[in-house]
Amino acid sequence: MKIARYLHNGFAHVGVVTDHGRLLNLPTRLSVLEVLALPIGERNLIEAQAGRLFNTSIDKVHFLPPVEPRAMRDFVAFEAHIAGMKKSEGGTGKIPQAWYDVPVFIFMNPWSVLDPNADVPMPPHTKALDFELEVAAIVLKPARDVSLENAGEFIAGYTLFNDWSARDIQRHEMSVGLGPSKGKDFANTIGPWITTPDELAKYRKDDRLDLEMTVSVNGIEIGRDSTKNMSWNFEELLVHASRDAMVGPGDVLASGTCSGGALSEKWSRSGTQNPPPLQVGDVVEMTVTGLGTIRNRIVETKSPGHMAPPAKRTYSEDML
Repeated sequence: MKIARYLHNGFAHVGVVTDHGRLLNLPTRLSVLEVLALPIGERNLIEAQAGRLFNTSIDKVHFLPPVEPRAMRDFVAFEAHIAGMKKSEGGTGKIPQAWYDVPVFIFMNPWSVLDPNADVPMPPHTKALDFELEVAAIVLKPARDVSLENAGEFIAGYTLFNDWSARDIQRHEMSVGLGPSKGKDFANTIGPWITTPDELAKYRKDDRLDLEMTVSVNGIEIGRDSTKNMSWNFEELLVHASRDAMVGPGDVLASGTCSGGALSEKWSRSGTQNPPPLQVGDVVEMTVTGLGTIRNRIVETKSPGHMAPPAKRTYSEDML
């Protein structure tokens, strides 16, 4: 099943996407996750009735984010990407051993989620706007201390994820020693639908999904990779995230950027900002096998960009 949320006559609805590019409404008041949690027989019965009230081409649909997550965890699971990013950092320029030990993640802002085809306002105070091509697993039910053997039962399906990033702001704030904050919390794109694991079974190679991932800017391809190159699969990411912690229904577990899936990786490898940072008017399009396409245009800044004042100094070495 490819299940989506869409806007029609001012209201959010749930529908399914066919292999022929049609969106069919589902005759139910259940949410996306509630539909996916049904026993397979009941789910098939609802799906068999799809399209009786609404049936249209996906090109004419206003897709909404397929879920409204309470938490989003963004991992960095592609070794080639982090290797490229480290080339522009200080120190040895090599991947730290700690990365190999555990699949590290950061928390993202769930209030920043945008529609799959929404315009993205240029964030204020940046001259280095970037994208991140990722795939995300959506959690089906409450998960805590999940074992690897059972992890697959907790994954509702998969979707595209774009973690928009203001790289100059991100670099400046991370010099403090904490993870990114204002460099990333302004926009995230999820969608256009959730594809259930059974739909993707034909793309599974051993314990990995082999989904081709591509990103283009203004119709020119920038990067291409596959989920088969993740150093941890999604079940392993869930095991780590749920260790002594609750991961809730609808939560997002994002893969992190694939190799070549961000401008900043190319900047780091070449030492130049080529291709250039995103500008107003640019269109970023991402496609992943079995998961569809998201497409977003960068538009003029809407935020007034208010800034907090510099710190009030309350400490000096003389105080010791």
